[in-house]
Amino acid sequence: MENPIITLKTKKDQSLRRFHPWVFSGAIKKIQGAPVNGGIVEVQSNHGEFLGLGHWAEGSIAVRVFSFENKEPESSFWLEKLRRAYDARRAVGLIDSAETTMYRLVHAEGDGMPGLIIDWYDGVAVMQAHSWGMHQQFPQLIEGLQELYGDQLKAVYDKSAKTLKKSGAISEDGYLLKNNEPDLTAAEYGVKFEIDWLEGQKTGFFIDQRENRRLLGEYAKGKSVLNTFCYTGGFSLFAMKAGAKTVHSLDSSARALNLVTNNIKLNGYDDSNHKNIKADAVEYLKDLDQDYDIVILDPPAFAKHMSARHQAIQGYKRINAHAIRQIKPGGIIFTFSCSQAVDKQVFNHTITAAAISAGRRVRVLHQLHQPADHPINIFHPEGEYLKGLVLLVE
Repeated sequence: MENPIITLKTKKDQSLRRFHPWVFSGAIKKIQGAPVNGGIVEVQSNHGEFLGLGHWAEGSIAVRVFSFENKEPESSFWLEKLRRAYDARRAVGLIDSAETTMYRLVHAEGDGMPGLIIDWYDGVAVMQAHSWGMHQQFPQLIEGLQELYGDQLKAVYDKSAKTLKKSGAISEDGYLLKNNEPDLTAAEYGVKFEIDWLEGQKTGFFIDQRENRRLLGEYAKGKSVLNTFCYTGGFSLFAMKAGAKTVHSLDSSARALNLVTNNIKLNGYDDSNHKNIKADAVEYLKDLDQDYDIVILDPPAFAKHMSARHQAIQGYKRINAHAIRQIKPGGIIFTFSCSQAVDKQVFNHTITAAAISAGRRVRVLHQLHQPADHPINIFHPEGEYLKGLVLLVE
């Protein structure tokens, strides 16, 4: 059975010739056949040249290309992609690590599988599809996971209901495989965390801040630390492990603060120097009630789409200006943006504007980004979504 053919307009094929995996609806000249949501389509140039195979979807991104070779995916196709992703994690020391038992196995376009996330939590693979086409490959992907991990694979959980709903597809979260009762904890550089893939955000944890949390530990000994937008308390626990003098975890969610408390107990840390603060971070940062040596600003994405970028920039400027203005002389700020719509250059300019507004001298100590298990496809720069700076404020 031949796949429907998507023909691009003149000069709209250039990005695919450079192996960028997205086809936008506005680039399409004509459609031959009747593509269905999640079905495979062939993309051709205006002159009929083969460009790639991908999954069709209604919306701005009409095709997510998963292969630039002119041959139908066979039964081993997805296993080979999984194996390459697995080998990449082995290369950076994450497979069978004794102290880090959670990592991202598949990072969508970064691993040649656009629309797919697989996070590994000490034997549990949490799969999240952002396209119906990738969701339909789950049976083959589970077979691949079983072949790669063997008895290490305790369970596979599908957490795609919310992400697929945006594309009009209907899915239910739940276990797709459960060999035995999984442990709901995993470790990061020896620090243990409760992982809630059932109700938690994303796939249950923000794995992408692993190396940045470790870096914080290098600065935190003997320091007073404020961790805003703390969620499960990742930065707080690394500060406590490093021997911080005091650690305050701030979030507007009581549920998040309960997770912080549970994780402190899980690690057996002395909580006498720790305090939970339930408050709005933006309001709290306007007038800090004590001098902090280190402030962490790790807000949720202020802009998920380009249409909200201006508003997001103002939000980042506001919280950073407050922190820069309030922190003690010689203080350090770890500041981040996970908004894909706000690129690195725009983020840096925004922090510069915040420093000007606050009227303080600021130096950049580190430029931060996502870790190696969240690789960036060099032909898909949009995959670089996490940006961060470590600032020294005089």
